[in-house]
Amino acid sequence: MERRRLVRVPASSANLGPGFDSFAVALSLSLEVEVTETGSFSVQSDLDLPLDRGNFVVQGFERLHPADDFSFRISSSIPLSGGLGTSAASFVAGLMAADHIFELDAPLLELATELDNAPDNSAASLMGGFVIAVDGEAVRFEPPDGLEGVLVVPGERVETAKARAALAPEVAREDAVFNLAHASILTLGLATGDLELVSRGLEDRLHQQARSHLYPKSMEVLGAARDAGALGATISGAGPTVLAWTSYETTGAVVDRLSELAEGWATVQRVGFDPAGADVSEL
Repeated sequence: MERRRLVRVPASSANLGPGFDSFAVALSLSLEVEVTETGSFSVQSDLDLPLDRGNFVVQGFERLHPADDFSFRISSSIPLSGGLGTSAASFVAGLMAADHIFELDAPLLELATELDNAPDNSAASLMGGFVIAVDGEAVRFEPPDGLEGVLVVPGERVETAKARAALAPEVAREDAVFNLAHASILTLGLATGDLELVSRGLEDRLHQQARSHLYPKSMEVLGAARDAGALGATISGAGPTVLAWTSYETTGAVVDRLSELAEGWATVQRVGFDPAGADVSEL
């Protein structure tokens, strides 16, 4: 009897302003992979993805078991332009499929981080909700009621390596203190559901401005989000996607205004903060 699994893994947004390389949240967009034991290897997808062993889902699977006898059918609602944790979600999907099929009880966060070097994205995709990645582990808490997001997704990608290279090797003490204070305020706001504190906590001095030359239009949206009615906005991961933070009462107006600003170069969509992490079911 052939073994079949369906794996769903949410997208993620990392950094969240001041929480560079440590904060992330799962989003209500997902990667779905159907893994079937067919006796031969294949990858099928309508997406612009590798259809061989270079595929990140397959690489995740093969970190735990050879994929020679399995087919992988991949679909996704996650935009591929960058900044939404697609690579982490893909590695997590492959790892979870192999772990479930072969009943391995593998250390999934550790392995996903090893493959993608993104513990924040990997933890959000695995665990759902808001996460803080620290010391190889992650702490999770529920998204507050009434908090939503709006994504502005440019059509052009920015390579993560270029985004990393744009960062200075050292930062000023006052900038480090600024981010420490704002990350703390953001965490407190999210944990208590105080959206005013969330709004105050979204500022950053460690990475967003340093990368602004890579996506100037995204930075314009970042600056305009509050005037559009958002609580604030952050560059999602390494960019160029922008995540505008909204309350449910203001989301519609923010979508309308940011759609005007993004016309011709980006798409805009409403998104929820997903409390559910990755899930696998037997078919």
